[in-house]
Amino acid sequence: MISRSSNEESSYVRNKLIEFNAGQLPDDLKNRYEEINLHVRDGEGNIIAGLLSVMCWNWLEVDILWVDPRYRKQGQGSKLLMEAEKIAREKGCTFIKLNTFSFQAPEFYKKHGYREIAVIDDAPRGFKHYYFKKDL
Repeated sequence: MISRSSNEESSYVRNKLIEFNAGQLPDDLKNRYEEINLHVRDGEGNIIAGLLSVMCWNWLEVDILWVDPRYRKQGQGSKLLMEAEKIAREKGCTFIKLNTFSFQAPEFYKKHGYREIAVIDDAPRGFKHYYFKKDL
């Protein structure tokens, strides 16, 4: 019987996959999981930009890069991305992966040396969903 999972049941399934995956990996990668989250504040202490990412095994995956519209085109996103790349290198990551939409920032990532590895058309309808990778 198929049922919708509770948080506890979902955690059980997730942990079973994590357990399986760990059994396939070399010892030096088994427990490599860390959130790496960065932010920028203005002179008044307000958060004006942030980057949320996860280091998993030998890569860093950027989940979110956001800059307040009033601070865009001033280098805040570039500074955050470069800092994340620096941390990833220091931690022994060999690449960074991320995704973005056509209405977000594909050209920004290309400018920073990210290579388009896949595109899904019409996701969401009328737009494209891009996947990028940068070798470190």
